[in-house]
Amino acid sequence: MNVLRLPLIALLAGVLGLAGCSVHQPASLYQLDSGTPGQPKQAEGMAVVLGPVTVADYLQRETLLQRQEDGSLSAATDGRWAGSLSADIDQLLVRQLAWRLDSQRVVLAPAIASFSPDVQVLLTITRLDSGKDQPAVLDAQWRLIDRRGHVRDNRMVHLEKLHEGSTADQVKAQGELLQQLSEQLAVALKPLANQPPLVEPRKPESKPAPKKSADRPKIPMASPIRTDLEVFRF
Repeated sequence: MNVLRLPLIALLAGVLGLAGCSVHQPASLYQLDSGTPGQPKQAEGMAVVLGPVTVADYLQRETLLQRQEDGSLSAATDGRWAGSLSADIDQLLVRQLAWRLDSQRVVLAPAIASFSPDVQVLLTITRLDSGKDQPAVLDAQWRLIDRRGHVRDNRMVHLEKLHEGSTADQVKAQGELLQQLSEQLAVALKPLANQPPLVEPRKPESKPAPKKSADRPKIPMASPIRTDLEVFRF
């Protein structure tokens, strides 16, 4: 009887082991697709500081979230982000902007003290997600600050893109939305490339003309009067 039980126990253990292996299979890791940006050629192109880039709190995690039909979010079971999503967003935007502006002077904030930017981009991303049956959606807002500290542009952006439904397709669609964002941002930045210098050359001060004294009436000088009359005393 004991001899018959051993093969059965071994079989059950094998089945449970296989089930455990299938449950604990490692999830796939994903990164945003930055496209195929070219290498910028101008070493002295437009100087841009990108950032701070603020990303919504719910995106500050390695979990790949799925948007449901009712608007709720759930964690994906077949994949997660390979590292920091915020860092991926920063690097994607820097490479895209540098290529579209043809400038190697596009850097992330904070820039070194000696770097004098033509424009600083303040960017806030409030939404970047998708779902199996929901399109990829990107909501963002930017402000462009010129070298004098003036706000030159303030814009809110809403972008959507359909996909095939798989996790890989969703991640690709999200990356393409960020590429579209960088394209719109580059268009807004280009007119600010030719700003007047921060310190304008000082014009030589013109000397004021000497003031003319007001004409005063001339008073004749008194002159002594001589007389030849003699005075006689008696």
